Amino acid sequence: MRKLKNSELDRLSIEGFKDAKKTPIIIILDNIRSLNNIGSVFRTSDAFLIEKIYLCGITAKPPHKDIHKTALGSTDTVDWEHVENTLDLVKHLQTKNVKVCSIEQAENATMLNDFKVEPDTKYALIFGNEVKGVSQEVVSASDVIIEIPQFGTKHSLNISVSCGVVTWDLFSKLNH
Repeated sequence: MRKLKNSELDRLSIEGFKDAKKTPIIIILDNIRSLNNIGSVFRTSDAFLIEKIYLCGITAKPPHKDIHKTALGSTDTVDWEHVENTLDLVKHLQTKNVKVCSIEQAENATMLNDFKVEPDTKYALIFGNEVKGVSQEVVSASDVIIEIPQFGTKHSLNISVSCGVVTWDLFSKLNH
């Protein structure tokens, strides 16, 4: 076996990405501190044709060299918007029939492997601050809480890793 060259990967151009049918998933970053995490989420969102990213509260926005370092140009492909208040955004999306899912450890959370996607449904996935997680008021307003099962000694995954795991899982279920 030989590794493929980038030119052999048949990836979309920026214009092709913008014209492509998007996965009915929105990513919401709730007060993310790390610029590298933000850039990684952009890159994951590009990989799975995510519809849009909302950068909320203190979450930094492009252009920024530390976001660009991990985003590798995906800030030019993925649609994004800064919104000051995450809770206001959640309420707005719910009026548009978007199913809002906080990715968090909480009472009565649905384990990711047990989460069933619904046909013709758009999902908003909320990922929270590296220390505090998704704010309680946003968790309380969410339609569902999804938890990533973990079996080691640590209490959580890095936010960019969590985003990759959950996005891939929902992408796979939606495209099955």
